[in-house]
Amino acid sequence: MIHDHRRCELGEGALWHPERRQFFWFDILGRRLLSQDADRTPLEWPLGRIASAAGWIDRDRLLVATETGLAVLSLADGRLTDVAAVEADNPDTRSNDGRADRQGGFWFGTMGKKAEKGAGAIYRFYRGEVRKLVDPITIPNSICFSPDGGTVHYSDTDRSIVWRQDLDLDGWPVGEPQIYLDLSAQGWSPDGAVIDAGGGFCCAVWGQGAVMRFDADGQRTHDWKVGGRHSSCPAFGGPDLAHLLVTTARDGIEAPDDAQGKTYRLEPGLTGLAEPRVML
Repeated sequence: MIHDHRRCELGEGALWHPERRQFFWFDILGRRLLSQDADRTPLEWPLGRIASAAGWIDRDRLLVATETGLAVLSLADGRLTDVAAVEADNPDTRSNDGRADRQGGFWFGTMGKKAEKGAGAIYRFYRGEVRKLVDPITIPNSICFSPDGGTVHYSDTDRSIVWRQDLDLDGWPVGEPQIYLDLSAQGWSPDGAVIDAGGGFCCAVWGQGAVMRFDADGQRTHDWKVGGRHSSCPAFGGPDLAHLLVTTARDGIEAPDDAQGKTYRLEPGLTGLAEPRVML
């Protein structure tokens, strides 16, 4: 089912806001945040800069990853207030995937605007502090967290590899990351991902028009198809967290048809987990 007919050049950062009971998502290259109100009326916040992912702070504020760092977006008036500069002095990089962890932190990646090899990194914001955690990486994606908050997953889309790593009680990495999925043999490119209530890793696969679910052992259990070829980011939400929103992109498709770049909503037969609040 098409959730929203507006076409995104590069849809990303799907998020369910539990207090507002709204889905939000970004059009990265369109420099805008999108949503709908309770009557399905389209809503839009022009951002004036590249932005790609968010976590909710309270009913009226989001923490947003942008090409110059983290900023707080007021949903009431659309104003962005900078919180932390990250790679702000490098005009060749931008933000990419990101998600709140279960300790109240926020993880987000950066990458080259032309996907230059090794130009990106993954950072974590936690109670006012930003630390670089993964470096170098080319296209950071699939950032999501186990139900107990003790494990982070992340990928490099360019390498078709998803890693997972243990976290301490404050949400900082401990030990070494381990390869969870190597999808290079299939030629699959993992993009945005989210963990469902059963602990399954639900990952949009760029170029496949699908979200694929893998269990803890890395076995594929489900495939959900969408109309857009470049499926980019899923998020559970809606009543009982039983709907799955999936963003797609027109970017990289020669002569894209009308299905590309639209935002889709599925009923996957599984439920998700509530998105954690980000603590400033």
